Amino acid sequence: MKFKSLIASLLVASASLAPTAFAKDITLLNVSYDPTRELYKEVNAAFAKEWKTKTGDNVTINQSHAGSGAQSRAVIDGLKADVVTLALAYDIDVIAEKAKLFPENWQTRLPESSTPYTSTIVFIVRKGNPWKIKDWDDLAKQGISVITPNPKTSGGARWNYLAAYGYSLHKNGNDEKKAQEFVGKIFKNVPVLDTGARGSTVTFAQRGLGDVAISWENEAYLTLQEFGADKFEIIYPPESILAEPPVTLVDKNADSRGTRAVAEAYLQFLYTPEAQGIIAKNHYRPRLASAALASTPQIKLFNISEFGGWKKAQAVHFNDGGIFDKIYQAK
Repeated sequence: MKFKSLIASLLVASASLAPTAFAKDITLLNVSYDPTRELYKEVNAAFAKEWKTKTGDNVTINQSHAGSGAQSRAVIDGLKADVVTLALAYDIDVIAEKAKLFPENWQTRLPESSTPYTSTIVFIVRKGNPWKIKDWDDLAKQGISVITPNPKTSGGARWNYLAAYGYSLHKNGNDEKKAQEFVGKIFKNVPVLDTGARGSTVTFAQRGLGDVAISWENEAYLTLQEFGADKFEIIYPPESILAEPPVTLVDKNADSRGTRAVAEAYLQFLYTPEAQGIIAKNHYRPRLASAALASTPQIKLFNISEFGGWKKAQAVHFNDGGIFDKIYQAK
């Protein structure tokens, strides 16, 4: 009896230790755009904790950050992302088209066209707003210095550009010539084009260049947090663009690495109340209304559909020889 009791006790102990003894260590790579470092650091920790509780496995999510366009090209060139979380749909579409790493209908696989949060474009000014900046028109004034990244490499910069362009179209009866002239005036005021949004933040806040920075909403709040609310202010223009940064599984990479189940769960986690709360805390706009911060200003937002969607907008404005090239060369 004693022997049988001992065996039973050992079996119970062995069963209780099994999840730990056989826990797997899994690593994912999230290839993202410039300003999401802080967001995903917090999301990753929350997901890893939940996955550990559910499965007993240890998951580590490594992050890669740069301008969204540059990150898209890096994945095409072989960067082994399990998931991509980029600034705009075009940068993911081009991976599907050129590298064939996932289906071209990738946006249908998750809710809200695979965009778990939204954002918009705002201005950061120095404390006291010495130039009295209130709207897009103020950025085109002679003598003002504007900081924005390069639309050729930065997804945020493309949102910045289209926000200004769309504002001018609405103001001037959809006059394309006036919109081009208006955005051209703004870019004549840009002293340097950084490759990504975070580089522009450093240029403006740390290096002290510029009178105003055109910025992601979350990056603007981070600037105040990191560099001092006593030094900078956020200005919301009356009208801006609805930015929708999408996410997707990189199927072929995840399948070859055996990480599909974890990677899919990671992206699905972004839509959970816990993750949506983290998203709101980091000053992105969550899809879950109950998670939204009551303090988030509500302004008039227009959609990328006004430009015919991202494929058309990219071809007309940002591809070689497009409107941006003509505007910037004219500088």
